[in-house]
Amino acid sequence: MRNLFLILAVLFIGNQSFAQDYIDMAKLTYHRTTLGNIDNDNETDVGNINIEANIPIPITPKVVVLAGLTYENTRLGLSDSNARNNLIMTRLNVGIKYKHGNDWSGTYLALPKFASDFDKLGGDDFQIGALALLEKRYSRRYSLKFGTYVSSENFGTTITPLIGLWYKSKNSKFTINATLPIRADATYSLTTHLSAGANLLTSVKSYNISASNSAQYVQEESIRFSLFAGYGFFDDTLLLRGRVGLDTTDYGLYNQGDTVGAQVLVFQVKGDDRNRLNSEFESAPFFGIDLIFRAGL
Repeated sequence: MRNLFLILAVLFIGNQSFAQDYIDMAKLTYHRTTLGNIDNDNETDVGNINIEANIPIPITPKVVVLAGLTYENTRLGLSDSNARNNLIMTRLNVGIKYKHGNDWSGTYLALPKFASDFDKLGGDDFQIGALALLEKRYSRRYSLKFGTYVSSENFGTTITPLIGLWYKSKNSKFTINATLPIRADATYSLTTHLSAGANLLTSVKSYNISASNSAQYVQEESIRFSLFAGYGFFDDTLLLRGRVGLDTTDYGLYNQGDTVGAQVLVFQVKGDDRNRLNSEFESAPFFGIDLIFRAGL
């Protein structure tokens, strides 16, 4: 089984040099929590499902085309009423990974997406982002990453500077794979197939709300930190993880056209004088499950 997936990985990757020694071809994640309200005793159950698929296609020894799809669905109540909303995002992840030389490589992606309640698709549902990430490989055990993520959103333009690290210990038990502030994994192998670690996931994005002709949007600012335990099946090509942690996600509701301009991370360059239409959500514990299809390189 391991040899089969190694052959598939070689066919996908070709002669390209990747610092990390695996690629996640597909990933299914489910989170669930109950978020309170800082102004009253109202609560809402929040269910979040995220599906990612990635296919690298070698073109030349220096160029790999990257093709992927991300689907995310969050269901929650945005206000004090009993109504619940589906916040849905479908995004294409297309671009290239280019080997520049001297152990430098670059990943360049266009990230067009639809993000809304998908009640009536229109121009406000479409946003587009871009990512540029340079990676310097110092050895087979570690590399550093530097880059920027930019995206048009209903509230304006979000700009996220990126810095990252890939590291693997000499005994191969401890691994860090981080692209901060977006995501980070620290994993320690307890046995051949059993592992434990910590995970960080963040996001800043928006969803158009068009149900009942509301002409509103939701700005999501999310930080989820968790501890996990995982087990690998079929020679660790299929990983199952259980996670518990803290969810600090806030879902702000605003009228369309009420914007802030440019935002760096969560800080508005010109300040924020928008009129928020719902109350702020409180942090809460959450649990999650990951199912990962991983190919070794």
